Amino acid sequence: MRNLHNALLLKQLQVLKDLGYQYTDITPSDLEPEPVQLPDDLESLRQMVEKCHLCDLSKSRHKVVFGEGNPKADLMFVGEGPGATEDSTGRPFVGRAGELLNKMIENVLFLKREEVYIANIVKCRPPGNRVPTPTEAFTCRPYLLKQIELIAPKIIMTLGATAYRYLSNDETPISRVRGHIIRTEKYLIVPTFHPSYLLRNPSAKKQAWEDLIKVKDLLENSADN
Repeated sequence: MRNLHNALLLKQLQVLKDLGYQYTDITPSDLEPEPVQLPDDLESLRQMVEKCHLCDLSKSRHKVVFGEGNPKADLMFVGEGPGATEDSTGRPFVGRAGELLNKMIENVLFLKREEVYIANIVKCRPPGNRVPTPTEAFTCRPYLLKQIELIAPKIIMTLGATAYRYLSNDETPISRVRGHIIRTEKYLIVPTFHPSYLLRNPSAKKQAWEDLIKVKDLLENSADN
């Protein structure tokens, strides 16, 4: 939770700066935050997230978009953040990008949407669908990491550059890293393009489909072992 702690300190520093302070004793570098205990079940975690007001995104949201799907899924998709439709419904990927994601899941992986788990880096919609700021992303990331811990997927497919960057801490452009298999201690990460990008750039669908085929093969091989 160090990132969460430091993000809140940075927010406090900005407030002090706006008030005219030039110096402060707050030093985030070596502070050890009080441990924050997150619930060990998804429903309790959802209830905590729905009450979260740790960043400014909570001020403009209509609904928290926690995530949904199989709580024991082998495959998890992680996107950037909710859009307008998601903000109004409280469900991830239900707009045009969600329709495309559903087709990707059903037509390439031959799975149903409810067999996978879908979540985002941030749980509240950034105004105007902008990219989440580092403070917003790092403030919300402990919730996502706890979701991953509880679901324990074998593979996480990150959708777009933002999702990959904040999950992996890797700044490699998505055009260079997509389709690669990144191994962690507990799961594999396979980055691909965000469905919204594919809607704007249909020529990239072929590459995304290749990434999905790779994930399909990984799932089948893991089932055989």
